[in-house]
Amino acid sequence: MMHPVTEALATGELPSRVWFYSNYHCNLTCNYCFTESSPSVAKRALDPEQILRIARQAADLGYTEFGVTGGEPFLLPYIVDVLKELSGIGPTIVISNGTVFGPRRFARATELAGHDVAIQISLDAAEPDLNDEMRGPENFAKVVDVIPRLVAAGVKVRVATTVEPDRLDEFQHEQLCALHRSWGITDEDHIVRPVITRGRAAEQGMGQRLEFHQFPAELTFSVDGAFWGAFGPSFTDGKLDTDLLLTRTIEPVTTPAAALHRMAGGRPQGADAALGIR
Repeated sequence: MMHPVTEALATGELPSRVWFYSNYHCNLTCNYCFTESSPSVAKRALDPEQILRIARQAADLGYTEFGVTGGEPFLLPYIVDVLKELSGIGPTIVISNGTVFGPRRFARATELAGHDVAIQISLDAAEPDLNDEMRGPENFAKVVDVIPRLVAAGVKVRVATTVEPDRLDEFQHEQLCALHRSWGITDEDHIVRPVITRGRAAEQGMGQRLEFHQFPAELTFSVDGAFWGAFGPSFTDGKLDTDLLLTRTIEPVTTPAAALHRMAGGRPQGADAALGIR
């Protein structure tokens, strides 16, 4: 008999991607970061073997894609090996700020060429001052240096632009698109999204508030448990937000996956976000 989660994945009732918060520490302190990542926070890293074990269990259930985020995943010395292994299970995206690729890390990142892995790098504006206002000094210069070199090395790269909701109409979309097109990155691989009011963005009064049902029901794992969606494992004032926490149980994957399926199935629009946490 087919597992209910497997059936929900096959019919499209549940999204097919699983997210991993590989770590929480980061070399940047972006002013809208919903995980409050920075150089001073604890690593809070998932064990690499656990990531791969969860991925295999998820694939057995019918999940077909994976996402890895942080923090800054490329601060972890083993991340390239994990990404290569993950891509053998299913197509994988890894989120990066693009500023940590010195000679050693760049050489390791080029090993991803030929693997089904895309590095999604953040770039918020075509003007250095506007970009660096959100992400920190010299961010723009480092990002526009590394992206074309990664592309030239055969690594698949996507560009992600995060914008305050009230600035979506005014930000320099055409200039930014011209820039990524010049690197050989298509419009399909350029993601534009609003700042979400969670974590540091909430503390600073930034972003767009979403109702619970507006967050994609993508199964997401961190060291703290399993969550509804990639925005779930956020931190506010140094404390984990638990409104999108499904279960403290991570393994077996069937436990949080079944909890997600129960919550997603037939959930009314605008329903209260409170969850029964185990």
